[in-house]
Amino acid sequence: MEEGNGLSTATLANTGIIQVTKKCKSCDHCTSICPTGAIHGKLGQKHHIDPKLCINCGQCLINCPFGAITDTSMVKEVKKALADPSKYVVVQEAPAVRVALGEEFGMDPGTNVKGKMYASLRKLGFDKVYDTEFAADLTIMEEGTELIHRVFKAVGAPGYESSGPLPQFTSCCPAWIKYAEDHYPAILPNLSSAKSPQQMFGAVAKTYVAEKLGVKPADMVSVSVMPCTAKKYECNRPEMIASGYQDVDYVITTRELADMIKEKGIDFNSLPNEEADRLVGASTGAATIFGVTGGVMEAALRTAYELLSGQSLGKVEFKSVRGQKPIREATVEIPIKDLGTTLPVKVCVVTGTKYVGRVIEDVLAGRSSYHFIEVMNCPGGCINGGGQPIRRDMY
Repeated sequence: MEEGNGLSTATLANTGIIQVTKKCKSCDHCTSICPTGAIHGKLGQKHHIDPKLCINCGQCLINCPFGAITDTSMVKEVKKALADPSKYVVVQEAPAVRVALGEEFGMDPGTNVKGKMYASLRKLGFDKVYDTEFAADLTIMEEGTELIHRVFKAVGAPGYESSGPLPQFTSCCPAWIKYAEDHYPAILPNLSSAKSPQQMFGAVAKTYVAEKLGVKPADMVSVSVMPCTAKKYECNRPEMIASGYQDVDYVITTRELADMIKEKGIDFNSLPNEEADRLVGASTGAATIFGVTGGVMEAALRTAYELLSGQSLGKVEFKSVRGQKPIREATVEIPIKDLGTTLPVKVCVVTGTKYVGRVIEDVLAGRSSYHFIEVMNCPGGCINGGGQPIRRDMY
């Protein structure tokens, strides 16, 4: 393993990604937001966060009415890399960033500014500007295929004996993964083995992309722009070294990208629309919906349906897995061509880690009839992640 460029894992373990500052007014609102009980302190006392219990989701940060909670910043390290001529700096951006970044520049919430986002990143000095959607498609294919293997094992098809158990849980939300590790380690065999799109892209960047560009992986710095503060924790996990180097070196949030653009004096609103670099820039519409609750489920179901049935879904939409209810379920009839039968695949979507406990308890007790379960920590999905713009004017 080569030493990476990121922050010390030991440091993050001691201080955590999310911290309460001296601005704390001791109002106790944050404790009602935290899904894990990681925030300690009584009404009238300055609060603090236990990094061992914190899942780094940042929901307390964006909901603090006094702006008294902050997250560890990697902006200084990113600027240093951009200023170093010996470093080749590539950047990826998650789908949820493009529809939130415009808020920081006076645009209506939900405005899609991906063209201006790409242009601004080039003006900041990034050597290549890619899109995480490419890796989201990889995740979809991986999770969909893994689900098929687990289904085949469950129905007794030969050759799939080593596949994992059902139900399969999604694995792309790092806050949910840490919650499962900390509170329900017995459920870990049920989690998909697929990395998140961020980490898949990091591995691809320092292997395939580096080779195609003729750049040494040791000289490449991989940066991601995410709606999620927990991604800062994820990129520093010690196992995320598939390339032999730290796959993703630094993570900045949507808010931090906006600050960098403003500090550089870039007139964001006047920028022309540009495209992402194409080497690993192609993607499908399935990747675009990844950052909204139910999006991963819908995309993976489409993949599983077409692979199992050999038929295209056309314009059919899995609307039953969409919405804002904390727990949603649906049954999808999928023809299995190789077995000559149709399987009713039962799925569940959970938005908000605090609601997943009883779903897991049912699985561990053998009471669950689900085949596939999507879990996202933040309400509504990544679109409401801890790194997104904060509307203080609404308080």
